[in-house]
Amino acid sequence: MTDLLLIDAAGVSSSVALKPAPEFTKPTAPLTSRVAYAAAHVIPEKHADNTPGQPADIDWDATLAFRRHVWSWGLGVADAMDTAQRNMGLDARATRELVTRSAQAAREEGGALVVGVNTDHVDAEFISLDEVIDAYKEQLHFAEDAGAGVVLMASRHLARAAQSAEDYLRVYREVLGAASTPVILHWLGAAFDPTLASYFGSTDSAAASATVLEIITENAGHVSGIKMSLLDPFAEIAVRAQLPQTATMFTGDDFNYVGLIAGTGGKHSDALLGAFAALAPSASAAIQALDAGDSGEYESILGPTEDLSRQIFAAPTFYYKTGVAFMSWLNGHQDAFSMVGGLHSARSLPHLSEIVRLANRSGALERPDLAAERWNALLKLNGLGE
Repeated sequence: MTDLLLIDAAGVSSSVALKPAPEFTKPTAPLTSRVAYAAAHVIPEKHADNTPGQPADIDWDATLAFRRHVWSWGLGVADAMDTAQRNMGLDARATRELVTRSAQAAREEGGALVVGVNTDHVDAEFISLDEVIDAYKEQLHFAEDAGAGVVLMASRHLARAAQSAEDYLRVYREVLGAASTPVILHWLGAAFDPTLASYFGSTDSAAASATVLEIITENAGHVSGIKMSLLDPFAEIAVRAQLPQTATMFTGDDFNYVGLIAGTGGKHSDALLGAFAALAPSASAAIQALDAGDSGEYESILGPTEDLSRQIFAAPTFYYKTGVAFMSWLNGHQDAFSMVGGLHSARSLPHLSEIVRLANRSGALERPDLAAERWNALLKLNGLGE
């Protein structure tokens, strides 16, 4: 083992000892105590024009291999979500192909898959509520025809068009009524997308929660759960306590997932997290510990990863995708640290250095020697290090 060179915001270097990879083992049976999906990213072709505004050119072999990596650890894949750079480089054509290819791979691997359904194939910025409904239904039917489960994502179009909570009730009523199987709702907070600040009709989380719960109760046969990504554990716990028995809470809180998944008072959240794409082995090992009834081991494995996740998702939070791809590169799941739309440039070297430090500390480096080699080479390329 060697040392890891680190760089702070003032350009001052330091070093820490490189830790060995944890001896996690892949599950030999399905995980049972929690349902967990990792929201997976996409990997572009190395030679592609991965610059802002250009159509996504995906390395499909590497992208699907990453999904097989997630499935091999017993986790499900949540695809075509924000982590896959929807609205930030991944265009509508590439999103459709991603859904189709991932659904086929899921059938081949026997892996669990849900995919995002939105209205983002519509180019116009402002559309009517009826057009929002039609756009949702178009993507819904495409996902269902591909054989994928559905996450009904928060729509920017709906956020702009809705004038009241009743507008949300109407849109969700009509879209959910068209679903052939129950779907997962998605509540994405303003930290991830400022356009969605008043989603479900209010900037007050308690008022918006009342609307969410009304939608779920009214459409109980069409809703299997909700993913909450508000980065507010108290709001999530409050909604979780009021969910009907037919609906599951999936935490999307990349700051507080350890306690939310562990649960309190006999209730827990399942997981649908971008963070789990960066640490699938740790997430799997922690849930395996819960399966064995060992909550202490769960905490010892997953607890240290939360600081890493908080760094990946640090403000501006919508650039967290860069950290997920960076971890994929460090761990050998892609040959180049590159992203569609040039988004690999969205974080600074000191920010990435802190990811390296925390990944090393928390046991999230799957191949520590490779990670050190790649990180040191990146520093050298930028005129830093020896």
